[in-house]
Amino acid sequence: MKKLLRKSFHLFLLLCSYSVQRCFGATDTITTTHFLKDGDTNITSPDGTFEMGFFSPGKSKNRYVGMWYKNIPVRTVVWVANRESPLTSGSGILKVIEPGRLVLLNGTNNVVWSTNTSTSVQNPIAQLLDSGNLVVKESGDGNPRNFLWQSFDHPTDTLLPGMKLGRNYVTKKEVYLSSWKNEEDPASGDFTYHCDPSGYPQNILKKGSDVVYRSGPWNGLRFSGATSSRDSRFYTFGIFSSKTEVYFGYNLTSSVITRLILNHKGVLQGWSWGEHVHDWIPYLSVPRDNCDAYKLCGAYGICNSQTLPVCGCLDKFVPKHYEDWQKADWSGGCVRRTQLNCLQGDVFLKYLHIKLPDTRKSWLNMTITLEECRNICSKNCSCMAYSNPDIRNGWSGCLLWFEDLLDIKQVPDEGQDIYIRMAASESDSLEKSDGKEENVLFWILPLSAGVILVILSMLIYHRRRKKASELKKKGRSGRNGNYSMGYSSCAEEFEIPLFDLSTIMKATNNFSIDRKIGEGGFGPVYKGILEGQEIAVKRLSRTSTQGESEFKNEVLCIAKLQHRNLVTILGCCSDGEEKMLIYEYFPNGSLDSFIFDDTQSEVLDWHKRFHIINGIARGLMYLHQDSQLRIIHRDLKANNILLDKDMNPKISDFGLAKICEEDDVEAMTNRVVGTYGYLSPEYALHGKYSVKSDVFSFGILVLEIVSGKSNRKFSHPDRNLNLLGHAWKLYKEGRSIELLDKCLGDSCSTSEVVRSICVGLLCVQQCPEDRPSMSSAILMLNNEGVLPLAKQPGFYIEGNAPGGEFTPRQYAQSTVSETPITILAAR
Repeated sequence: MKKLLRKSFHLFLLLCSYSVQRCFGATDTITTTHFLKDGDTNITSPDGTFEMGFFSPGKSKNRYVGMWYKNIPVRTVVWVANRESPLTSGSGILKVIEPGRLVLLNGTNNVVWSTNTSTSVQNPIAQLLDSGNLVVKESGDGNPRNFLWQSFDHPTDTLLPGMKLGRNYVTKKEVYLSSWKNEEDPASGDFTYHCDPSGYPQNILKKGSDVVYRSGPWNGLRFSGATSSRDSRFYTFGIFSSKTEVYFGYNLTSSVITRLILNHKGVLQGWSWGEHVHDWIPYLSVPRDNCDAYKLCGAYGICNSQTLPVCGCLDKFVPKHYEDWQKADWSGGCVRRTQLNCLQGDVFLKYLHIKLPDTRKSWLNMTITLEECRNICSKNCSCMAYSNPDIRNGWSGCLLWFEDLLDIKQVPDEGQDIYIRMAASESDSLEKSDGKEENVLFWILPLSAGVILVILSMLIYHRRRKKASELKKKGRSGRNGNYSMGYSSCAEEFEIPLFDLSTIMKATNNFSIDRKIGEGGFGPVYKGILEGQEIAVKRLSRTSTQGESEFKNEVLCIAKLQHRNLVTILGCCSDGEEKMLIYEYFPNGSLDSFIFDDTQSEVLDWHKRFHIINGIARGLMYLHQDSQLRIIHRDLKANNILLDKDMNPKISDFGLAKICEEDDVEAMTNRVVGTYGYLSPEYALHGKYSVKSDVFSFGILVLEIVSGKSNRKFSHPDRNLNLLGHAWKLYKEGRSIELLDKCLGDSCSTSEVVRSICVGLLCVQQCPEDRPSMSSAILMLNNEGVLPLAKQPGFYIEGNAPGGEFTPRQYAQSTVSETPITILAAR
């Protein structure tokens, strides 16, 4: 009876409100007695692809009218009507009213949300189309495009095929994506994604009013900043311009289900539905790397994600602020090393394969040639550069810049060319069109190169003779009882204090046994008090076979390095056979004493662990990319990570580290050193090491920190797997969260845990080329971008080797001491 009365009441409201009301149906047939009501049957598009109804995101109790894919088991919301005005009660009605508006009423019959239709019609209807477009139109109107209102003009965070992002010059309306606030609140968040038509069209991602990413201008085939053309047989995409509108969009060429979404973390992700895996598969994620950060390198700086550091100045430019540049603060950008002088005549230098600079304040003419473009730019002293905007069917059009060039990126093979205004004195670097000048260069260049080679050969010869003489002197000094390492000279060169032996003995109570806090391959470590400060003293053991070289290496590697996630060396001591290094003291000791101890592990909640993972990553990135020297640690492990009083991680023990040249990709050695369970396959088996060797060790550390298990000691009781094998199995089965240390319970962020495990597995992949750089690993750890699928890890162990033999792939499972080991790999 109550149900009947409730239906009668709603019908009464419907009849009394307006003389004619239209509503939705599951097909194209629309009747006057149905409307979408919370709790009733949802609305379905004619082909059954999309569905509309009321929903509550996540654990929220608020109710929204939304649209999602009907036949996909993972509810994926693509549009929300009342994103800013949720229903807080348990009832709501969505209906069409005259003069053609779509309204959402709450339980008290008040309008919560409505469309802004201005045109009046007598018989309005609403339809959910197969494309996912919700439209309001006049009943009986046969024009398929004559809509009073459509949801495609009011997107939320998702771009569907057929939608347009851009600006209509007639209506003055802009259509853009805006992220949700969070996973449970679809209200407009901090990030928006636009097709910006100002200057020359390009897509930009904003946080508030600040640009954080720029695609680069559309060149007719792809975006200028794209690292690949991303051509696909499933869809076509691009920016399209006319006199009335400019917009970005894409259309399907097959039956694949795909969508673009701007998530609440500010990452634009492309997803396609995989029928074979019954899940969404990522195919696009931007920003993609550090070089996608808007104007990271400042004016006239160029970003290259394949170099370390990533920022540099364009050729013929120099850093504007050298001191900031050395500190990896590139925001000041670069300036011409020779100032322009338009009155005396400037020239244009050609730069190849780049993402064209920000075009929002550029000038465009598609009807003139490149030569005409050059003439226009050269006659205007404010014109800084020119280029071709369209690369289809040859190069055409003219694009001019009149301000500093911002957000330039190196894009090998697929970037565009640009001509930048330079002082006339820089013309020696330009390609000459005069044949006589080319002939002069033909003779001058080889002769100059020959002279330079002769001079360099003489300098190298002289330097080698001088170095040999110095080594002979040091060798004689060593035989007389003086330490050949030369601590005094090291102290002078690296500007670190040189302490007397008596001072250190007093600080450590004569190296009392109760002051001993550890031991390594070099010798014991003592705690001391020096001038009121707690210190740690590394004392070279007289019986150590590697300690002397390791000590020297440690000074060379870290004396000049300054980073919050690296240990700080305070000084050294050399007196006869006593050799010592003095460091800051860390009261919490090493990481392994926490994560591998059942009691201590409870001290490290997930927040602290995630903080430690990020700190280690930042320290490694500094060593690999941002420090004065490129350093490969080669012995990264849990007991070489020290924790200060605030649990901030510090990478320590650089005795086995190697200093590499900037352009060194990898190196080889016959003496493989390191610790079982942390060595990468290519290093342990073939002696090849690179920064990717450290990345592998970092991946092991991540899995150990998350699980609280040691890779060298863990063995799954049922599956006979080591830690890598166990993590890999869980990852493939979609159960990565089960790797989490049991003591953490449910207090952690599940998404952060799963993301950390995935990043850890990406870092331990068999091939070094598959592993990410540390800058990429940090980016993946700290945003919601789509992660690539991990491949099988190196030293993945499952089951016993045939006949009980110990194979190279199983070496990581053996139990060894904590000290560094030396493996002589077969050559």
